[in-house]
Amino acid sequence: MIQVDIPAAVRSTSGKGSNRQLRFDNKTPAVVYSDGNDAVSLQIDAKELYKTLLFIHGRNAVVTLSVDGDSVEKRHVLIKEIQKDPVTDMPVHLDFLEISLDTPIQVKVPINYSGTAKGVDLGGELHIFKKSINLKGKPLDLPDVVEADISPLDRGDAGITFNDLNVPEGVDLVENAEAVCVSVS
Repeated sequence: MIQVDIPAAVRSTSGKGSNRQLRFDNKTPAVVYSDGNDAVSLQIDAKELYKTLLFIHGRNAVVTLSVDGDSVEKRHVLIKEIQKDPVTDMPVHLDFLEISLDTPIQVKVPINYSGTAKGVDLGGELHIFKKSINLKGKPLDLPDVVEADISPLDRGDAGITFNDLNVPEGVDLVENAEAVCVSVS
């Protein structure tokens, strides 16, 4: 997984009116949820947040929040929900889930199919059944994408299964290992 840093500050007010005032001041309200602890209300610079969200769009990322309060503390979180303005498409509120970097989590990782299958060159048709794979492991051990080379596939082959994909050490497959991801007919 990729790792990004976002500076944030604790906010003491809540409610519709104060959140509107934050957005008017180019700040985005956010909340960090963690297991068993109280939720923490934050405010994040809107421009910095937007640039970071564009960078991590469509990928799994561990966000390190540098929270300014009485002292600077770092929290490792995952983005759970982004509420957007329907007209401008700018984020108006974010929900984060605090995680531990030592505890395994389960995420969906996209599969990138590269190459041209031999069977397609001979007139076959490529069938992609799975575009992502569920993996479980420590957050920083999980890959951004799983690569699969489809060039050796011929017509009538059994195809590439989840078991054939290159999964890094320390990461477990949560899918049926014999399920076919791609084949040529």
